[in-house]
Amino acid sequence: MSSFTLQATSGKARAGIVHTAHGDVPTPIFMPVGTRASVKTMTQESLAEIGAKIILGNTYHLYLRPGHELIERVGGGLHGFMNWPHPILTDSGGFQVFSLSSINKLTEEGVVFSSHLDGSKHLITPEKSMEIQRALGSDIVMVFDECPALPATRERLRESMELTLRWAQRCKDYSLRDTQLLFGIVQGGLQKDLRVECMERLEEMDFPGLALGGLSVGEKSDEMRELLENIVPVMPAHKPRYLMGVGKPLDVLHGIKQGLDMFDCVLPTRNARNGQFLTHKGPLNIKKERFKEDLLPPDPDCSCSVCKNYSRAYLRHLFTVGEYLAGQLITYHNLHFYLRMTTRAREAILADQFDEFYHSFYKDYTSNEWLS
Repeated sequence: MSSFTLQATSGKARAGIVHTAHGDVPTPIFMPVGTRASVKTMTQESLAEIGAKIILGNTYHLYLRPGHELIERVGGGLHGFMNWPHPILTDSGGFQVFSLSSINKLTEEGVVFSSHLDGSKHLITPEKSMEIQRALGSDIVMVFDECPALPATRERLRESMELTLRWAQRCKDYSLRDTQLLFGIVQGGLQKDLRVECMERLEEMDFPGLALGGLSVGEKSDEMRELLENIVPVMPAHKPRYLMGVGKPLDVLHGIKQGLDMFDCVLPTRNARNGQFLTHKGPLNIKKERFKEDLLPPDPDCSCSVCKNYSRAYLRHLFTVGEYLAGQLITYHNLHFYLRMTTRAREAILADQFDEFYHSFYKDYTSNEWLS
């Protein structure tokens, strides 16, 4: 059976279903990031409550702590270990190896790096990444790729792309669990021809899904959007399309408009810990003095339990005195906001009214009502 069913289109936007061993995932979908087997401040019950259908785990972090062998031994994999019965996608660890670690050596074999925790030396190869992800038992496994920082020279991007393709074949040759889907990652920076070439060569390997990697790593937002407008239309229509690590609400919405299906980003959880609510009228910084006696909900247009039950004044108080509950409540709302946005986008696509939804959402979000 195919890993993806396309249900409807509205312009270039798509609604579909990704089929996994732990359930179907309706698209377009936002995936909360649970890097270390936990979406920060959220219980698994809360994630289910706000409609999360699939979450992420990270190979690099889980390999270092508590170790993939322990997770497999104790829980039979990540699902049992963290008590999450729904789909899980695991990042290969490539991005973290290059962004968090002190790299000692990049070779054809893999990457020797120093742990950001204790400085200990480790070698991650494509096969090691697959070994870890097999033990984790994730539904969707990502190939181990090299993620170059932008801007980069064309020569550097070509070199990186070729290495990523060779590593992708090695990942493909590794025996995962029968239930696991292995997605390829398209690299090539902002060079359209390199991206298309990478994608075509990955297609020859016949991965059940493709991801666009190497974005949100230094390029400007309009550069990313221009690339997507050129690349997404030539991606295989019969497979899920995943935009990795992106991004702001309007970047996700623009990605949906271009025909992408799957998104993840730490922004809603990270910004929550800094006191930022993401609302239908733009970001709201709860730290501001003007909210000290404001009895309105954080987002009057939101139906989540935080906006139903708590005032801006109370949430500002929690944040300014350093109560952990502040981060928990803001995270709950922000993730609900993203999930509701993608659900509404899906409903609009199914009704062939995505353009109307897009323009309405964009107009409201850019009004920046709370900035005045």
